Amino acid sequence: MTKTQGDGQPDRTAIEAERRRIREKHLRPSGERPASSARGLHHTALISSDVERTIEFYQGVLEFPLTELIENRDYPGSSHFFFDLGNGNLLAFFDFPGLDVGPYAEVLGGLHHVAISVEPERWRDLVGRLEQAGVDHTVHSEVSVYFRDPDGARIELIADPLGEMYGNQVL
Repeated sequence: MTKTQGDGQPDRTAIEAERRRIREKHLRPSGERPASSARGLHHTALISSDVERTIEFYQGVLEFPLTELIENRDYPGSSHFFFDLGNGNLLAFFDFPGLDVGPYAEVLGGLHHVAISVEPERWRDLVGRLEQAGVDHTVHSEVSVYFRDPDGARIELIADPLGEMYGNQVL
């Protein structure tokens, strides 16, 4: 539960104290952390209401190559398709023809955004491509751009290297 002040605003001092307590309890220095049991993120899967429109956006505007388009084994007639994000990382989509999944919504336990690292020169080019395509977007800190894909999922392109966030090592 978020701590609030008398005016209903978040009590940032209390929140930072709680964050510090959690950090001290759980965060180990880099050299003391065990190796992860995972090899990496195989893919993140989002939902597409229109396969071709999604391909045109991710491959055409963002320049992420489509690598495969197959039937979804879990839902006959549904497509499962993948885009190359570099470094062996994939962004995947499902469509569910005949199933009304409704519009994208942020919910507890749901997706907030997908952050994709790109080289700084490519980042500037991709921000321009978003502008040319008429995609509403917001630039933060001169290294992040946030926008929504054709189905409303929030995507971030970030010019920081993998394992780094705004100049801080996070890996």
